[in-house]
Amino acid sequence: MTADSTHAPPVSATSVVVHDDPAAWDRLAAGLGAQPFQAWAWGDLKSRFGWQPRRLSAADGRSAAQLLVRPYRGLAVAYVPRGPVVADGGPPDQQLLEQLVQLARSRRAAFLRLEPDVLEDDPRAPEWETVLREAGFRPAQRTLQPRSTIRLDLRPAPEALLSSLSKGHRADLRRAERDGVTVRTGTTEQDVDLLHDMLRATQARKSFSFHSAAYYRVLWRSFGDAARLLVAEHDGLPVAASLVLAWGAHGTYLAAGSSAAGLERRAAHLLQWQAIRWARERGARTWDMWGIADARGRYELALARGAERGSSEMARLEAEAQRDPLDGVYRFKKGWGGEVVRTVPAYDRVFVAPAYWYWQWRRGEA
Repeated sequence: MTADSTHAPPVSATSVVVHDDPAAWDRLAAGLGAQPFQAWAWGDLKSRFGWQPRRLSAADGRSAAQLLVRPYRGLAVAYVPRGPVVADGGPPDQQLLEQLVQLARSRRAAFLRLEPDVLEDDPRAPEWETVLREAGFRPAQRTLQPRSTIRLDLRPAPEALLSSLSKGHRADLRRAERDGVTVRTGTTEQDVDLLHDMLRATQARKSFSFHSAAYYRVLWRSFGDAARLLVAEHDGLPVAASLVLAWGAHGTYLAAGSSAAGLERRAAHLLQWQAIRWARERGARTWDMWGIADARGRYELALARGAERGSSEMARLEAEAQRDPLDGVYRFKKGWGGEVVRTVPAYDRVFVAPAYWYWQWRRGEA
């Protein structure tokens, strides 16, 4: 690959709209079915940690993208999380793509990454790939957001959702209630710190990454009533906590942790059930368990398509999944009755190849 050293032509100001009104942007993005990572609040959160957000849409309002740019070693990284978003799931507007490229290059970005919220088995996925390749993007198999996850349909009644749980999960819910676990809504930054304590306690048992307490405080404040902090207690002491989102049509299980006592009393099950019901009451139609090991996602989807469980390729995927720290929570997430899904790959438009290769190497993508 060689560096893209040409300069993009200017785009007509009338073809793309730049947004500076939070409420208007959220109405547009949510109306297009965007995930919370395209919400104004997500850009506001990221702006506190080194990213510079810009919100753009096509003039007809049928496609939009929140672009995040972060300076890096004299250059920058440009990124559209779970976007662009497009009406009816079709490919993005060509002029919007051109403007995103132009903006990224004007900020000295080494590359521009798009991570569309399009499932790989969506009939429109090939059309997305064609449009993005014609615009100079190339697929990158690793993504910044989890590529494989489990999504639960929230449209059925709570009774139907409860019946779709695994037998073990229903038993664990009853056990938590029988053991006297209660759940309250967190209302202070001290409660956010409790969440962070629980994440650290969980990391001691399972290796996974999480953000600073300051990050979760800003996230909680930025999303307002679209974020809910839940704290599980037993005998008046906190034993588990979670921070979840319900924005637009989507609920997201963003962060959760528990102490050893919470694990023993199945507090996480009660937290999850309360969060699912809250998101549904707010109008969310889907609940995203926020990531499973990608090899596990490929394994489960291959099984669903008829692959032989004992084949060498399936054995390889199983072994790869078991090495991933995310695989430790797969059975917990799958027990809620959702479906394993996998998005299309990320797509990168490279402007400075050596810097792009270095970034990939640092993240283990090379």
